[in-house]
This record gives sequence, structure tokens and C-alpha cells, in this order.
Amino acid sequence: MTRGLLTGKNLLIAIPTASGKTLIAEMAMHVHSAAKGKCLYIVPLKALASEKFDEFGNKGVRVGIATGDFDRRDDLLGRNDIIVATSEKVDSLLRNSASWISEITLLVIDEVHLIDSEGRGPTLEMVIAKLRYRNPRMQVIGLSATIGNSGKLAGWLDADLVTSSWRPVDLRPGVFCNDQIHFRDSKRNVKVVSKNYDDLNLCMDTIAEGGQCLVFVSSRRNAEAFAKRAAGSIKSDEPALAAYAEKLRGTAETEMGKTLALCVGRGSAFHHAGLSRAERTIIEEGFRKGFIKCISSTPTLAAGLNLPARRVIIRDYLRFTAGEGMQPIPVSEYHQMAGRAGRPRLDPYGEAVLIAKDEAGVAELFDCYIEAPAEDVHSKIADPAALYTHVLSLIASGFADTRSELARFMERTFYVHEHRQGRVMQKSVESALKFLIAEEMVMDVGEHLCSTEFGTLVSRLYIDPRSAAMIVKGLRTKKEYADLGLLQLICSTPDMQRLYARNSDISTLTRMEEAHEDELWMELPVDGEEAELYYRALKTTLLLSDWTDELPDTKICERYAVGPGDIFGMVESINWLLHATVELSRIFAPAFQPKIREFEICMKNGIRRELLPLVKLRGIGRVRARRLFNNNLKTPEEVLKAGIGEVTKIIGLGIADQIFAQLQGNRRTSPAKEEDGVSGQATLFQFR
Repeated sequence: MTRGLLTGKNLLIAIPTASGKTLIAEMAMHVHSAAKGKCLYIVPLKALASEKFDEFGNKGVRVGIATGDFDRRDDLLGRNDIIVATSEKVDSLLRNSASWISEITLLVIDEVHLIDSEGRGPTLEMVIAKLRYRNPRMQVIGLSATIGNSGKLAGWLDADLVTSSWRPVDLRPGVFCNDQIHFRDSKRNVKVVSKNYDDLNLCMDTIAEGGQCLVFVSSRRNAEAFAKRAAGSIKSDEPALAAYAEKLRGTAETEMGKTLALCVGRGSAFHHAGLSRAERTIIEEGFRKGFIKCISSTPTLAAGLNLPARRVIIRDYLRFTAGEGMQPIPVSEYHQMAGRAGRPRLDPYGEAVLIAKDEAGVAELFDCYIEAPAEDVHSKIADPAALYTHVLSLIASGFADTRSELARFMERTFYVHEHRQGRVMQKSVESALKFLIAEEMVMDVGEHLCSTEFGTLVSRLYIDPRSAAMIVKGLRTKKEYADLGLLQLICSTPDMQRLYARNSDISTLTRMEEAHEDELWMELPVDGEEAELYYRALKTTLLLSDWTDELPDTKICERYAVGPGDIFGMVESINWLLHATVELSRIFAPAFQPKIREFEICMKNGIRRELLPLVKLRGIGRVRARRLFNNNLKTPEEVLKAGIGEVTKIIGLGIADQIFAQLQGNRRTSPAKEEDGVSGQATLFQFR
């Protein structure tokens, strides 16, 4: 396994999930760090970056993490021996010419098979190609679960392929049917505790043995429903669970949050993207420590976090796909979930169990998943939508100054390694260039290509050029500014995640259109597919408008059928696009820039404009600012004039103490503690 690992050889480690891939990478990183080298560890998700950052720390090396703002150079990161970052952040660092990138001696790509992903695959592929171009002597280690064409991927990386079937905990895959788990060469009876729910029987069977269980289902609603059923059967009285449940109740502002607290108090939980970060953290800690006995989850948990369990139940192996109905999940996704079975040093084995509807389904599931080879991975970089941003990036960042250099760089991609002719790629690149030139982001002078001020800004801001073009067109054509109109415009761009608009939503959205006709900037398209996107953008606009109108989180969740995590995700996305719009307005609509900048602050804090003076104070967020405003303290000057005694009555002595230290330019000391124990409101969903 260590062949060439410690001597700088490129390697693709393609072994099962939970088989020690990270340990292999750590060995190489410590060798490079000892030789004064610099290591870059790329992960697909922010949550995974945080996990790896914690894992690598306290081991005698300096570790940094980069997942944040996309237009920062983050040169201070270069002081670290190991930098953990998402592929999108690394791409941004390359676009913004971070000085330490040239010092990287080891590149580790975790989950490198995600080069096949429609969403983040093209970015990961371009990041690898750019880093290898800039640092040709850099060692590259790709970490992957087993994939069908691992040799092809290793060839692109100029890497030796290392494969193994070894796992630290024996994995027993099987299929459940008629109260029995069918393994390859044996069967096992499962005690019946419910006549109606096979998944619950499997879960309680594991818990009775002293194990924990992960149950993968197809939707949030199914995850929540299972957790409630499991809570009714487990009925644990563990004191630690009561403490976790109390923490969750303390922050719960929605029925979903209250339900989660109730489930956790009895030993079960659900986990999906609708939960807030605080809720997910509590659940993960409770499960890792063994107090929470089962988690029901959508498949995102399998890819995002290291939460192994004695038994993994893959209940739902069909998933709804728009326009296609219910479709089987990929074999690779099954392996990703099954790989979570078995806790090292805690379980003698791990079980991954599918559930069949009848006896005939048992053999079918063995053939389609357990015995089936993993799918091949393929480049997605030739997708025209992906190439708009990456072609601009190559030109703006100096990787390609001519058409021939651009073509030569694209030959370094995995796509061209797969498809030697690359004709589709050539057409897509030409299409992207045509768009960029027409939108005045790129200048074409004979053979030479260069980015304009506009194009360079768009690349550094890390937004899709199509989004930038839409925003600039909107700013240029509107004579009067409107927060709602700008919000609708941004929510219509390709970069913005949007809510789904149901048929039952259309009448409400139509009434909203009529009521705000003068403020909206986008008109309803005639085309049916575009009309659907229009209503999705409009619904998202309404949610975000409610957020800045200071509607409580619980009301927003109820009104739009979302969770706190969904609100956080949309606010995070719109904040970035608003920041980009501020920068674009500096060039194209300077008269609008001050109002857009103010609206950006309103969105970050979830406030109306009247609270802007107050939220400039550290420790003051939407709730405390509103309390002060409603007590006729509308500016920092009025707060100072009122005196600490009056302000203490409104927001508590601890925060009042901090505020007056800021206002008076000195540091007061006070033995009193803040009443609610919260020193600030720096992030969403900490507004207590």
C-alpha cells in the first residue's frame, strides 16, 4: 500500500469506504511537512472540510481551512503545513492568484470520483488540471471508493493504481425479506416488533444487540416519519439524551425542531439538509458517543460525514427524477451508504441491508447492487453550462492567452483523456467564447484572448458569467431601484438555488405579482418551462423578502414548507450574489450601489433598513436591534445617551456592557454575565 507513497509518486487509492484512505494521505502529508513542503487537501463539502480540519489538528503540524468568501486571496493560509479546502474555494484561490499555491508539494483529492458529479465535477476537474499545470512536480494522491474505470482515472493523473478489498471491520451485505436477512451464504432471523414496518424490525434488532443503526430513505418526510416510529419503540431513559433534547428544544423555532427534540430524547434522530447547523452538530455528537441509537437520513449523510453504525439499512433504492419518475439509485451510491456499516474498534462486523418486497426481489437486489460492479466515472466538463465560467477563468487567470493555448490546456482535462478526439469539447469551448465575447467579458484580438475589466471581476467574484450578464442587464435597464426587483433578478440567475413552486402556489404568487407590479423587474415568460423557473424564482424572492422583513424563522418555515437549514442555504447564496452585485454596480450602475450595499447588510442580518445603524454594533443582531428600536433607541448615539441602566433593561447587562465599551471607546469590566448567555449574533439562527 505504501509503494511510492513516501517518495513522491502519484497514486490513486481506490478502496472501499472506511478502509483507511485518510490515514494513507496523512502519512504522505507528514512526510511533506517534515521536508518543509506544503499540502493541499481538497474535499467536496464544507462539513467534510471541518471534520478533516479537526482530525488533522493537534498532530504537530499547522493546519488551515478555507471554505469561505470566494473573492479573497487568503494569503495567510500559506503559513500552514496543511490546508483543507473545498474544490470551489481552491478554484477561487487560483482565480485570485493566492501566492502560496505555487508552494504546494502534495495535492490530496478526497472523493476524487466526484469528478463524475454534474454539479461540482467540472470544477474539481479544472482545479486538478490547473494545479498540475502550475506545479508540475507536485505529488498527487487521489482517494476514491471503488469505481469501474479506476485505471482510466489513474492514467489521467499519471498515477499508480492501488486497490484493495480490505476493511477494518468485516462488511456483510444482505437483503431482508419475510423476517430474514439473506446473506451470500446464510440467513438470519430478525425478531418481529412491528407487523407493518420491516425497517423498524431491522433497526430494533440491531439496538437489542447493542449496536447502532443508520437508515437511508429517499426524502426528508420519510426520514422524519421513521425517526418518530423508532422513538416510540426505543423509549430510552438515558440522561445524556435528555440533555441533548433540552439543547434542541432551546433552539427549536419550528415544529420540525420540536419533533427532532422529542425523538432525540428517546434515542432516535433524523438528519437532512433542512436542519440547522446547530441541530446537525448535536445529532452527530450524540450518535458518535453512542447515546442516539439510530439516525434516519437522506443519502447526503453518506457522502458528507463519517458516522459509521453496526447496521446500515438502505430502505429506499428508488428515487424520483423529474420527467422520469422513480428510478433506481446508482450502484456507487449504494456502496457509499453500505460503506458506513461497521464501527472500527466497536463492532465485530458491519451489516448493509437492502429491503426486498418479495422473494423474487432478493435475487434481483443481489444482482443489481450487492454483486454489481461500480459504475464508470466520466468527465462532465464538456457541458456548455460548465464551460462559460471555466473558459473565462482560464483567460482571466493567465492560463490561456490565445485560442491555441486554450485548446492545449483543455487537452489536459480528463474529458480529452477519455475522448481522444475532443470534438464536443471544441464546440462547447467555441460556444462559451462566443458568449463571453458578445457580453464584453473577453476581447478577441486575432489569435489573442484577454479578459476585460468586467470579465476579470466576474471571474474573481466566482459567479457564473451568465448570472453576471443578467444582473448587469437588469441594472443597466432599470431607472428606479427596488429591493424586491433586485432580489427577483438575482433569484432568476443560474447561480441561485430556488424553491419548487407547486401548482397550489401559483395563485398566491400571481396575487403577489399584482400587488408589487411596480417593484418587480422580471416579467412572466410565455414559454412553459421558463414560466416554471420564473415562479420558482418568485417564490424564493418572497421567502427572502420575508427574511429581511424580520418574519420569525418559524413563520417562514411554515409558510414555505422548508427547514431552518434551507433558509440558511438560501440566505448564504443570496448574500454572495448580493456582494457580487455591489461590485458590478460600481461599474455599471454607480447610482444604485449605496442602496444595494445597504440591502446586502439587511439580508445578512435579516432586518429592515431602519435597523442598519444598530446592527453596526458588535453583538447586536436582528432581535436585539428590534428591541432597542421599539424602545425608541434607533441609533448608536441614542443608545449612548440613554445610559447603560436603561439599555440593560432591554438587552441584558452583559451585552449592554459590551455595547458601551464600543461606544465609549474603552473596555468596561463587570462581574455580571449576560442573561441569555449569548455574546453575539454573528451567524444565522443564533438570534436568541
